[in-house]
Amino acid sequence: MKVRSAEFVISAVHPSQFPSDEGVEIAFSGRSNVGKSSLINTLLSRKGLAKTSSTPGKTRQLNYFRLNEAFYFVDLPGYGYAKAPKRERKNWGRMMEPYMRDREPLLGVVQLIDARHDPTESDLQMVAWFSAYVKPFVIVLTKSDKLSASKLSAQVQKTRRILSEWGDLPVIPFSAKRGVGKEAVWKWIEERLDSH
Repeated sequence: MKVRSAEFVISAVHPSQFPSDEGVEIAFSGRSNVGKSSLINTLLSRKGLAKTSSTPGKTRQLNYFRLNEAFYFVDLPGYGYAKAPKRERKNWGRMMEPYMRDREPLLGVVQLIDARHDPTESDLQMVAWFSAYVKPFVIVLTKSDKLSASKLSAQVQKTRRILSEWGDLPVIPFSAKRGVGKEAVWKWIEERLDSH
C-alpha cells in the first residue's frame, strides 16, 4: 500500500463524533503501552502522527487518522492499565463494546499483544468480542525484537495455542524498531479493504 496522505482527524469520545462519510475503518486494539502508536507510525512511515507516550493509558479516545482520503485507521483506547480508576475502566467497556458491535464501517481489527508475554485476560476478552461480533481480526506480536529468534518462534506457537478456541488465527511478529512484520500487517489490511 502506498500511503500518499495521512492526517489526524478527530479524537472521538462519543459515536456522534465518529466520521460519517463513506470511509471504512481498520481499528488497532491492545493493552496500554503495547505499542499501538509505534505500529501505526511504522505502517504509515510517519514519525509522530500517532502520539506515543511514556505514560500508559494515555489514549482515552478513539483517534481517527484518514489515509489516502479514502479510509481510516482508528487507534482505540488502550486497556488493562492497572492504575486507571475503576470507574474509568468501566467507561472504557461502555464505549468500546457498542463500537465493536454496531460500527458498520469497521472492516477489521489489528489486535496487538506484547511478544514477551502470554495473552492477558483483557486480550482474551477482546478476542472473544471480535468473534462474537464477527469482526475479522489479526494478532500482531509487538516488540518481537526483544526476543531471540527461537524464543519468538516458541511464543508465536504458544499464542496460537492459547487462542485456538477461536480458530487458527494469523499471528504476525512485529518490530517497530526493525520494521519486521510491516508488509505482512499491510497485506492483511489490504485484504480487508479489498473485501469491501
